[in-house]
Amino acid sequence: MQFPIINYKYNDLKEAMALSDLMEQKMQSLTKFLNEEQSITCDVEFEKVAPQQAGQVHRVEVNLMVDGTLYRADATENNFEMAIDEVRNELDKELRRAKDKQVTLDKDAGRAAKEQMLNAVL
Repeated sequence: MQFPIINYKYNDLKEAMALSDLMEQKMQSLTKFLNEEQSITCDVEFEKVAPQQAGQVHRVEVNLMVDGTLYRADATENNFEMAIDEVRNELDKELRRAKDKQVTLDKDAGRAAKEQMLNAVL
């Protein structure tokens, strides 16, 4: 599955515009949690949060909307590459939790259905 189109907001930062390929490559690893039938919207914003040149001033924010559920992650780091990695890790964690929760709910529903069928037979 190919990751859907990503909408970028650069806030007039020339160095951030060159990072769109890196961002798409990093977000591609999240496709294992997504189905092709789901409607997916991804918004990415690059921003410098402080006027100084050094320190944690590079911020990346990602809003991933999957079938009406919003998964949001942001990170402020020393450079955009580190912030992209941190954002991808946060989204990976959120999507993994959501998928595990859905699997658990499906198993519980199956157990309940089996219990009802066994009770109906007796």
